[in-house]
Formats: sequence, structure tokens, C-alpha cells
Amino acid sequence: MKSFKAIAAAGILVTIAVGLFLFWRHEERYPSTKDAYIGANIIYVAAQVTGQVSDVAVVENQPVNAGDLLFSIDPTQFQASVDQAKANLDSAIQQADSFSNQITAAQAAVESANSFYETAQSNLERARALFSDGDLAQASLDQTTSEFAQASARLTTSRSELSALQSGLAARQDNVLSSQAALEIAQADLVWTKVYAAADGWIANLTLRPGSSVSANAPQFSIVESSDWWVDANFKETSLPRIRPGQPVTVQVDMLPDTTLTGKVASIGRGSGDTFSLLPSENSSGNWVKVTRRFAVRIELDPTDAPLRVGGSSKVTVDTTGTSQ
Repeated sequence: MKSFKAIAAAGILVTIAVGLFLFWRHEERYPSTKDAYIGANIIYVAAQVTGQVSDVAVVENQPVNAGDLLFSIDPTQFQASVDQAKANLDSAIQQADSFSNQITAAQAAVESANSFYETAQSNLERARALFSDGDLAQASLDQTTSEFAQASARLTTSRSELSALQSGLAARQDNVLSSQAALEIAQADLVWTKVYAAADGWIANLTLRPGSSVSANAPQFSIVESSDWWVDANFKETSLPRIRPGQPVTVQVDMLPDTTLTGKVASIGRGSGDTFSLLPSENSSGNWVKVTRRFAVRIELDPTDAPLRVGGSSKVTVDTTGTSQ
């Protein structure tokens, strides 16, 4: 009887030992963690101009598509700015055109003055030649010299007027460019009074209401993108030696007990979660106790129609028995 009990006890111990060994081998080949959470891209929605909200076109948790209208800002002041900018541009163009017309006339005046100058110069040279030969009186030479001086002064004056008009035209053209830029900015501000969805997804954290005042680039609510989903699984460092990018993964989401998702290891974090915390732990007292660190492993999920939600708790199991990168 005693022998039978001893054999039974030994059998039980062997069974337990074998069971523990198989469990250890399974955990080694199929490391898993429940410290895992669903992730997705989150877009923070903000207006690009400051103003008062006139209409909110969405509600909390509503699905939206890229390009859908989210909310509008009262466009009254922005439309007025566009109208004023257009008026300023028209005025700048008119002034530039006026200077262009004056320059045309001034160029004609320079050409006329230059013609008179050349004629007076020719007459003066002829008069000097005749005077040196004794064929022309001093009075006639003085008259011709005076006419040449007047023609020269007229040419200098017309050229100065033309140069001044050309400088004025350059300034007016700068005003035209500045006015065009101001109009483009005003038109852009007017367009930005309507805020559209940048991607497909769901509205989240919405508190915006008509009548609210919003500031430019200040986030108002979020869009949870529906295109890409992943899981950030925090594995113990002792589980990492066999985990490699590309290995197949199964994911069980707590809120979807009857659904098993599949994916693959995308990447392994280069630092533990504690490393990037606001206050990393440290031990300077000398009473050091080794604590196993956890490292984030990014799991890329295969396409699925499951109703996933960001932050959902999950259990991740990695199959390390196959080939991997």
C-alpha cells in the first residue's frame, strides 16, 4: 500500500514537472502579454483663423469622410477684408496705369527735347565755324549759344522728369504686388472659415458649439482615423530575445471577446517605457532591487471590419516558431 502511494505521489510530481516544463516551453515560443492597447492615428482639428463659430456640422462619435464639412466660422469680417483688398488692388493698378501713361508722354517729351538739342548743337557748331571765318557776327553767335543752352536744359529737365516717373512707377508696381498678396491672404482666410475633415474616421472629444469663439491653430476636437490600426504591446525584456519583426501575432481584444485579430510584429521599441516617462525611476540609496523592464512592441494589424476603439485593452501572443526578419 505504501509502495502504491509512493508511486502515485511520484507520478503526480512528474506530471506537474512535465506540465510546468511544457508551459515554460510554450511561453518561450509563444510569448504573450495583456499589457497591450489598441492604437490609431488621431488628428486634432483646429481652425486656421480666429473668429466666432456659426455652425457645427458634426456630432460626437459621428463617422466622417475626408472633405466633409466639420464646422464654420462667421465669414462676415473675412468677406469685408476680401472686398477691401480688392478695392486696394484696383486703386494700385489704376495708379500704376496712370504712371505708365505719364511715362509714355515723358518719353515723347525726352525724344522731342533730344531732337531740339541735336538741332541746337548742330547750329552752334556751324555758327562757331562761321564766326571763326569772320562770316558771322558776335551777336548771332551769342544767340545760337543761348538757344543751345536752353535746349540742353530742356533735355536735362525732361530726362529728370522721366526718371522720376519711372521710379514712381516702380513704387506703384510694388504696391500692386503687395495688394495682390494682401488679397490672396484675405481670400485664403475667407476659405479657412470652413473647416473640413482631413481623413476618414470618427469625431471624438467634441464640445464645440455655435457661438463659441475659436483661436487660430487651437485644437477644438479630434478625428480618430479609420485607415490604420495597430497594437502597442508591452513585453517583458525577458520575452524579447525570440521576438523579431515580421513574426505572426494573434490579438484578443477585451471588448470583443468573440473576435480574434491577426497581424505581425512591425517593430520593437529602442527604449523601455520607464525610459521615456516624465520622471524616470532611479535608485541612489543602495537598496537596489532588480525590476524586469517592459519594452513596447508595435503590432501591425491585418485589415479587419471589427469595431475597434483606441485604447482598448488586448492580449497579444507572438508566434516565434516560424521564420522572421
